[in-house]
Amino acid sequence: MTMEELTPVFAGWNAAGGAVRPGEFQYQIAPAQLPELARLLAGKASLLGMLALDERAVDGNYRILQLFGLEGGQVLTVSAPVPEDQPVFPSVTPFLPAAHWYEREIGDLFGVRPIGHPDPRRLVIHRGWPKGSHPLRKDYQPATAVKASGYEGNFSYQQVKGNGVHQVPVGPIHAGIIEPGHFRFHVVGESVLELDARLFYTHRGIEKLAEGRAWPELLPLAERLCGVCTVSHSFSLALALERLTGIAPPRRASYLRVVLAELERVYNHLNDISAICAGVGLALGTQRAAEFKEAALELNRALTGHRYLRGAVIPGGVRQDLDPAQLTMVEVFLEQLEGDLAGLWEAVSGSDVFLDRMQRTGVLTLENALALGAVGPAARASGVRADTRVDQPYAAYPQLQLEVPVETDGDVYSRFAIRFAEIRGSLSLIRQALADLPEGPVAVELPALLPPGAQAFGITESARGSNLHWLKTDSGGRIFRYAVRSASFPNWPALATAVPGNIIPDFPLINKSFELCYACLDR
Repeated sequence: MTMEELTPVFAGWNAAGGAVRPGEFQYQIAPAQLPELARLLAGKASLLGMLALDERAVDGNYRILQLFGLEGGQVLTVSAPVPEDQPVFPSVTPFLPAAHWYEREIGDLFGVRPIGHPDPRRLVIHRGWPKGSHPLRKDYQPATAVKASGYEGNFSYQQVKGNGVHQVPVGPIHAGIIEPGHFRFHVVGESVLELDARLFYTHRGIEKLAEGRAWPELLPLAERLCGVCTVSHSFSLALALERLTGIAPPRRASYLRVVLAELERVYNHLNDISAICAGVGLALGTQRAAEFKEAALELNRALTGHRYLRGAVIPGGVRQDLDPAQLTMVEVFLEQLEGDLAGLWEAVSGSDVFLDRMQRTGVLTLENALALGAVGPAARASGVRADTRVDQPYAAYPQLQLEVPVETDGDVYSRFAIRFAEIRGSLSLIRQALADLPEGPVAVELPALLPPGAQAFGITESARGSNLHWLKTDSGGRIFRYAVRSASFPNWPALATAVPGNIIPDFPLINKSFELCYACLDR
């Protein structure tokens, strides 16, 4: 659906708004119209993100925002004011299932409840939080609120009943060195009937920390959202700030950003290939992919001084240029990895036992991927041809040839194969970017203070899928609201639908094939 088709709808609602930038539109509607809009857009637009703001000091309202991706790369932002004395809004989840976690999160963080939500349980707030805590309200004081008396009660898990049905709780503390997450399996024997996942155990308050700060203080926060998606998160923040100020980075920086983003994708996919091989006990694949990943990390260090590329992308461009010797190092790495990758694929794809463990295991159906708004390799392995680099192109991607690989079976094997295909695509993109690398500066300065009362977003394609960063400034040009929706946010619910019908011993393999992040949720 295009904005041209939607304009008469907003006119009929007497909604205030219109175009704010090329391809970007903002409208304000009444909360009662949210479900009607959801019904209209279901299956015709993608829900990029949903968030809330506390604007009670401005006009006595909270505000619900939804961002939709439309045809032709157009982006629609819809806002709906919610009165302070009646902090509820009609849930759109029955019509737009992708909204279900967003609405529950808004209920927890702001105390603005979605009426009619099919699963009104808490999402972020855990036992031990002071009762009535809503950490993104403006009057919430983190330093004192945790000392208050009272706490939220126990969490109720889904119930599956029947002869021979048992519950198997796993976590939140695990045997491996991973972050906390609780998985409640409802099983008959070893066959999984239902999986109920409980996450958000280590809320870090990053969005709260951003309030009232000048924009330069956001970059360290963005880079620490996820340990292995530094470039994607800092890149998304930079795009939001550049859109807010109307300042574009130099052309050379746009090409170098592509190089850095694709190097990040490469080492992440190599890590995931190694993890999937470990999940089926294929030591050859585990060790070889880990070896290739180490080479990629060492290249990152030689190029930027940091193995995980921290500090490489900054608002206005990139922190440092690459000299001819470094560019040669990249070319040598690409040549070596291309050959190594081909050899590894030939070795692992010829193992019948390996393929048997992956094929038809952990199927994410196309229907569920679309309904839940899955992104990245998880979505593309299920037949969803979506990639932010193509759908909302940015940096130098419009000048490069990018073929989006798609599989259709939605199983572990499909997600495994997608990663190989995407690495090959990344190698091609890096070569193209280096071949066309323009001369010139690599950064421009942004003003110390941002335009007051303005809002903007930045969205990039990480190794896991799209990462969205959204900003609004206060009357002094400082940060009023900073919101992040990582790729893992829509993919965790999608993962839960891929587990039923499998056996418990296959869960670690299915989980590794999605390779989702806990920290990105705990922001």
